[in-house]
Amino acid sequence: MLERQKYELLRSELKNARLQAKMHQVDLAKKLKKPQSYISKVESGERNIDVIEFTSYCEALDLEPSKWLKRLVDKF
Repeated sequence: MLERQKYELLRSELKNARLQAKMHQVDLAKKLKKPQSYISKVESGERNIDVIEFTSYCEALDLEPSKWLKRLVDKF
């Protein structure tokens, strides 16, 4: 799988996790203390997130970052 495809999968999975948590972008943004546009840019691919941001993102969605990342990597 190409790097671009991995980022697309990450974005898709993050969006799906948000939707499964029944959260709108604005809800997640409030939990992260970020503007809604931050979530939009992450989900659209305009902005990538680093490992620290990823951890915060998962925690805001009540996900265990290491377990969630393992499932994602297994899809690569």
